[in-house]
Amino acid sequence: MKYDPIKRDFGTVIRTWPALRAVFYKLLGVMFLREWHVKRELRKQLASRTPPPVIFDAGSGFGQYSYYCAKHFSGCTIHAVDVKEEQINDCREFFTRAGLSNVTFAVEDLLVPMHENRFDFIMSVDVMEHIEDDVQVFKNFFCALKKGGKLLINTPSNLGGSDAHDEHDASFIEEHARNGYSVDDITQKLTSVGFTMESTRYTYGPAGSMAWRLGIKYPILMLGASKLFFVILPFYYLLTFWLTLILMYVDYSSANKAGTGLSIVAAKK
Repeated sequence: MKYDPIKRDFGTVIRTWPALRAVFYKLLGVMFLREWHVKRELRKQLASRTPPPVIFDAGSGFGQYSYYCAKHFSGCTIHAVDVKEEQINDCREFFTRAGLSNVTFAVEDLLVPMHENRFDFIMSVDVMEHIEDDVQVFKNFFCALKKGGKLLINTPSNLGGSDAHDEHDASFIEEHARNGYSVDDITQKLTSVGFTMESTRYTYGPAGSMAWRLGIKYPILMLGASKLFFVILPFYYLLTFWLTLILMYVDYSSANKAGTGLSIVAAKK
């Protein structure tokens, strides 16, 4: 069972009932450990930034990080892009209804240079593992940033990211160009185009990886086996929810020596 069909199912639901999107964002914020890590870094980088930053959400997906920034960082403006037109259209409609006029959406290919010296901050969450020519994208990011701007990348590591444990192992998640990055690989590629590395952190250490299996992987496998598991799922979460949250908190609070995820911050000096 793969991950992307379930994502498409959820996308269909929140497209059919747009009022559920804000609830969906909250659920993502609780159940996905990556959101804990990403939002902490966003607060660190953007909360006290003056003047208010111009942000590029490079691969916005469901739009949850643009929504978070628009709600939490007063005065910021956000340009959010994705290659999937239906997701951009859904986000544009929802943000208009929500009265969030500081966010614009567009269908863009990150491989095509579109911006120059425009943004103070770029966030690219779970995107780079989908793109084969990642160095070209890093070049475009560097060009798009203003001097002093920063780039946040969240991506699987090569230490079991995408639930793949060697280069020949099939990813649990479809559409990946690579199962994950090593620290040396992504550092070399970013510095080769001009970035200065500021921080590199592992996420999803032992506790976080177990939380992901309990909270995400096993439910997806059940739903992939049969949609009847939608009935069983609430009872499953009654049994596992608090343990999952505790494991997530342990990971969030730990300085992981290794993990299946990477959080990278780089700067354009």
